[in-house]
Amino acid sequence: MKSAFAAIVGRPSSGKSTLMNALCGHKVSIVSPVPQTTRNQVRGIVNRPGRGQIVFLDTPGFHLSEKKFNKSMMDTVTRAISDADVAVYLIDASRKAGSEEEGLLERLTTLRKPLVVALNKTELKPNYADELEALVREKLQPKAVVRISALAEVGLDAFFDAIFDHAPEGEAFYPEEFYTDQDPSFRIGEIVREQAIHRLSDEIPHALYVEVADRELKEAPPAEGAKPQATLWLRVFLIVERESQVGIVVGKGGEKIKEIRQAAQKELGKVFSQRIHLDLRCKADPKWRSKDHLIQSILGSSQPKE
Repeated sequence: MKSAFAAIVGRPSSGKSTLMNALCGHKVSIVSPVPQTTRNQVRGIVNRPGRGQIVFLDTPGFHLSEKKFNKSMMDTVTRAISDADVAVYLIDASRKAGSEEEGLLERLTTLRKPLVVALNKTELKPNYADELEALVREKLQPKAVVRISALAEVGLDAFFDAIFDHAPEGEAFYPEEFYTDQDPSFRIGEIVREQAIHRLSDEIPHALYVEVADRELKEAPPAEGAKPQATLWLRVFLIVERESQVGIVVGKGGEKIKEIRQAAQKELGKVFSQRIHLDLRCKADPKWRSKDHLIQSILGSSQPKE
């Protein structure tokens, strides 16, 4: 049997979260067209009977920035690569290599562990897979280069084979029924943030974080002859940087935040077995992206490999 931690790295919008969800068969990472949606190291667990277990680490998109919050996210990428047994470099084959790709290539040249390159979005046009493969083979020494479509779930068997071929022998890290080890509050916050991102204008998502202030499981008295019905009560805050942004999030007559709440409540109902009651509010916390304790709190769900 084999077991390994595999860190998925790539520039923003390369499809890391879509790949993670396709691999796990469950929604583990939130997905959005907005770049840099993933802020944490998210774990997805995949078991293959008779072969072993791979724990995939989804990471923030690699980008060049001197802002404190963004630099902290890049520390998450570095830590994930350090923790991993195998590195997966995911490349969007529908885009030419840019400065972010060059910066990531430079970092990976010093890698001292097996590297698997996956060229993603190969179903899209234009397609630069040939020149991108030539580039990574010239700059790096990957153990394998595979072509996939995470969205269409094409090429994933070959991708799995490449990971397992270079995974070390070992026992599973998690029970077979696990597909993630995320804390419930983290999952709640990420689902709420995803639904907010989908419904807010471009400048808001990066100024937004989510605080799960309270969660409580309550048993309602059952009707005669019925089973007890548990409800998960949640109080969650959407936190932005300016008071003017609060109005945008809330919307006219509270319609926008109601729309976010209803969509998030529906998605949460797919993850948790209880009925969901979501109390969603919005408030401002100026300059939160420059506050060390908040950055650590927001990014702190990334746990090092034991």
